[in-house]
Amino acid sequence: MRTLYIECNMGAAGDMLMAAMYELLDEEQKQEFLDHMNGSGLPGVRITPRKSSTCGICGTHMEVTVYGEEEREPEEVHTGHHGHAHEELHDGHHGHHHADPLHITELIRGLDLPEEVKDNAIETYNAIADAEAKAHGCPVEQVHFHEVGALDAVADVAGVCYAVYLLRPERIVVSPVHVGSGTVRCAHGIMPVPAPATANLLADVPIYGGTIRGELCTPTGAALLVHFAGHFGNMPMMVQTKVGIGIGTKEFEQANCVRAFLGETQEQEMKSNGRIAELVCNIDDMTPEALAFAAARLLESGTLDVYTVAGTMKKGRPGWELTVLCGEEQIDETARNIMRETTTNGVRARLCEKYFLAPGSETVQTEHGQIRVKTADGFGISHVKPEYEDTAAFARKSQVSYGEAYEQILSLRREQIRERKSEEDMSGNTGNKTEQGGHLR
Repeated sequence: MRTLYIECNMGAAGDMLMAAMYELLDEEQKQEFLDHMNGSGLPGVRITPRKSSTCGICGTHMEVTVYGEEEREPEEVHTGHHGHAHEELHDGHHGHHHADPLHITELIRGLDLPEEVKDNAIETYNAIADAEAKAHGCPVEQVHFHEVGALDAVADVAGVCYAVYLLRPERIVVSPVHVGSGTVRCAHGIMPVPAPATANLLADVPIYGGTIRGELCTPTGAALLVHFAGHFGNMPMMVQTKVGIGIGTKEFEQANCVRAFLGETQEQEMKSNGRIAELVCNIDDMTPEALAFAAARLLESGTLDVYTVAGTMKKGRPGWELTVLCGEEQIDETARNIMRETTTNGVRARLCEKYFLAPGSETVQTEHGQIRVKTADGFGISHVKPEYEDTAAFARKSQVSYGEAYEQILSLRREQIRERKSEEDMSGNTGNKTEQGGHLR
């Protein structure tokens, strides 16, 4: 499967994403990309790839000029940002005053680009508008874009959408996103990092902070990642891989770039994990106590599971259907045990294919001690569930409901994953970095 993996160890901005995607194109596609973007009809906008480097890593900086000037914010206003300033679109900004969602949609619809590209760009901006409206507590139609409404940002969004269109990945995976830390100065004042709109866009995405001061993930970058990502997590196993590196404009102790990997992954097929036996019988002449005892004895004998379902038996009698699951090699022994422990005179047996996720376990540290968490993984699927007894004890000690305790434990788990990821990145700055697999990366 043709897979695109985007590594956001230094967040993401629109120009960096566009540069990384551009590097993945072949030479003919690169020229096609530049010709179409520079001839798309964005007034005064020109896109030029420039060779650049960060911490000794070579890549591309995508220079986006508007009427001959590349957008930059003053150093003293917003240190650590990738190149776009959060400024209100006042008079003099190339004639675009307080761009609203309708204006952005009309602008994109008029571009000479494939309809699929324009649809993706508009959906991305709709997400930004929703996030801004939520952040400012106003209806979407009253949103006045700041940085994201500027012509250069329109070019960034359209450029990334067009590059993805040319690359045609079948699957897109994005790493947890480094958002930075500290504060950022915007038109509305000094705001925490991540900025409110960015935080809204990344609400369901694994993110982390760290020691690097500044806004590493912009609203534009966040919206693009969320729009295209089919999954957020670790890099899948890939072969025949190309690497694209998009360089930011700021310098840090850590390489300021977005890396995009394009390669082939082997889709994990749903294959049976093996076979189990299902033994069933009907019972209408046992007391509930006796049947419960029999079920317990059958579990103690080594079966996989035992359960009953209420039903109506012959002559209209209420009764139970007893089902016992066991290994294929245990059929004879289990059938004998069922007839010894219950009143049934016969057992039906059939072999079944089984599919299951590989079980695992973790612990989450809380103020009331460690909580055990059950995990299950396989077929590209992951399940997480705190242990009931631990969750119930946590709820009693915290004086909250079981549901609230459950959510708090999962939230603490996500936070601890982000902290571990941040520690890994910090240790990687001074030595060789080892990528760790698994869901605790």
